[in-house]
Amino acid sequence: MPRLNFGAFLAPHHPVGEHPMLQFRRDLDLVERLDYLGYDEFWCGEHHSSGWETIASPEMFLAAAGERSKRIKLATGVVSLPYHHPFNVAQRMVQLDYMTGGRAIFGSGPGALASDAHTLGVDPMVLRDRQDEAIGVIRRLFNGERVSVTSDWFTMQDAALQLLPLQEDMPFAVASQISPSGMTLAGKHGAGVISIGSLSDEGLNALPTQWGFAEAAAAKHGKTVDRKNWRVLLSWHIAETREKARAEAREGLMRHHNEYIVGTLQRPGAKPFGDPDEAVDKTAFSDGAAATIGTPDDLVKTIKSVLDISGGFGTVVGFVHDWANPENTMRSWDMVARYVVPEINGYMAKLRESRDFVANNRGVFERAKEAIMAKINENEAALAALSVTKSGRLGNVAASGSNMPDLEKARLDKARGQAAAE
Repeated sequence: MPRLNFGAFLAPHHPVGEHPMLQFRRDLDLVERLDYLGYDEFWCGEHHSSGWETIASPEMFLAAAGERSKRIKLATGVVSLPYHHPFNVAQRMVQLDYMTGGRAIFGSGPGALASDAHTLGVDPMVLRDRQDEAIGVIRRLFNGERVSVTSDWFTMQDAALQLLPLQEDMPFAVASQISPSGMTLAGKHGAGVISIGSLSDEGLNALPTQWGFAEAAAAKHGKTVDRKNWRVLLSWHIAETREKARAEAREGLMRHHNEYIVGTLQRPGAKPFGDPDEAVDKTAFSDGAAATIGTPDDLVKTIKSVLDISGGFGTVVGFVHDWANPENTMRSWDMVARYVVPEINGYMAKLRESRDFVANNRGVFERAKEAIMAKINENEAALAALSVTKSGRLGNVAASGSNMPDLEKARLDKARGQAAAE
C-alpha cells in the first residue's frame, strides 16, 4: 500500500476569551512540534469574522511558521480567492515559497463564511466563478506568462511576475465540501483537493462518489488528477484509553458545538448538546460518526475504514481544535505520530517479523551458547571471571544478550563432573 501522508489543518477554531496573541503563539508552537514529529503538511485558513477564527492572512502566519520549522510543507487552507486581486495572491505565494525554502502549497477556496463575503460586499452567487477565474490566471502567472485581463472584478495590464516560484511546480489544491463543485474545479485545473466536508457525517458518506467528479472534469478539459494529491480532513482526539480521551475532550467539544456551530454560525439543522457526554457520544460514537475520540488503535481503524470507503487518497489531515486543554491536545498529536502513523504505513511490520523470528526459532541459536560454553570450560580463569555476570554489576548486560550462557548451570555441571571423576 502506498505511504499515507499525515497533516494538520488550522482554521483556527479557538474559543473567544483567551488572549489572541497567546493563541497565535501556541499555534506556532504546534507547527514546530508537528515538524519535529514528522508530519508532512500544515494547513492554515483565512477568515475575517466570527470571533473564533482569527487568522486573516494565512501567508503571514505560514511565513512565521517557516522560520520555526525545517521540513513540513506549509499550505494555505485556504486563500479565499474572490476577496483578492489574483496578481497579489500570486506574488504573496511566490514570496512564501522563497521564505519557506520551497515548502509552500497553494490551497484556494471560494470563501467559507457568508459573513466574510458580506463584509467585503461580494455577492455569494459569484464566489465560485471568481475562484475558477483566479486559479486560471494565477496558473498562467506561475508559468511565466505576461497576462492582460479585463474582468468584472479585476484588471491586469501586461502583468508578469518578476519572480517565479522557487518550486518548479508549486502544488495547487482546491477546497471541496459535499457538493461536486470543488472536485469539478480541481479536475478542470488539474489541481489537488482537500476535502473539508469529510468533517461531517454527511460529507464522509459522500466520499465514495467525490473523486469521480474530479476525474470526469479532468478528462473533459484535457487534464489529469491523481489520488495522491487528494487530502481528506478528519477530527480526532487521542489518549491512552477511550475513557481518558472522552474525559479530556468532552467539555471543549460541547463548547465548540454549542457556542460556535449552533450559537455563532447557526448552521442549519445543528442543535445544541444537552451535556458533555451527549456531545462525545453523538460526535464520535454514533453510527457513521466522522470523528474519533479514543485510542491510537481506534484512529487506525477509522483511517483504514475511510481509505476503503473513499477508494484511497494521499494525505489524511487532522483538524486542529480546542476540545482538550493545550497540554492534552499536544499529547494527542504526539500519540498519533508515535503509534498511528507507523501502524498505518507499515513501519512496524519488519520489526515485528524480526522479533517473532528470534522468539520462535530459539533452537537455531542454541549452538551459539554451546560455542561460548566450550570456550569457558577450556579456561578456569575465564569461568571464574565471567561468573560475575550473575551479580548486579553486570546484570543488565547479561539480560540483553540472547546468547548468554547459564553460568550457574555451567558451574554445577563442572562440579558434578569433577565429583564423578574422584
